[in-house]
Amino acid sequence: MPSDEDLASGPLRVTAAVMIPAHELNWRFSRSSGPGGQGVNTTDSRAELIFDLAGTSALPPELKARALARLDRRLTNGQLAISAAQFRSQLRNRQAARDRLAALLAEAIAPPPRARRATKPSKAAVARRLDDKTRRSQIKRLRRLPPE
Repeated sequence: MPSDEDLASGPLRVTAAVMIPAHELNWRFSRSSGPGGQGVNTTDSRAELIFDLAGTSALPPELKARALARLDRRLTNGQLAISAAQFRSQLRNRQAARDRLAALLAEAIAPPPRARRATKPSKAAVARRLDDKTRRSQIKRLRRLPPE
């Protein structure tokens, strides 16, 4: 069974077919403003994961193009940055950043949904709707006060 350290530093599995090698993931650490009590002033628990999406060789060209198009507003010079500071432990923040990157990339490389085929209601459905409208109109007309 892999240790916690291996889970936070090994290759990143995005989907069953896509794996990002660990050397393509760049880490930066800084002091977090989140939970941690007095330790927050001394430990670099905030983790920032930087992935060069434009320069990666882990994705096939068509998946890379799809991801670049879908994530273009989140990219800076072709790089995707994910930061995590919700935990006191740097290790847990590293794992959280890896999980978020994997989820974001999996969503970005997913195939587009099938196009919706336009349909129209059947003649019977149109007739039922018009009958209901007529019936409702008649009920409301009968509620009115008779003209004087």
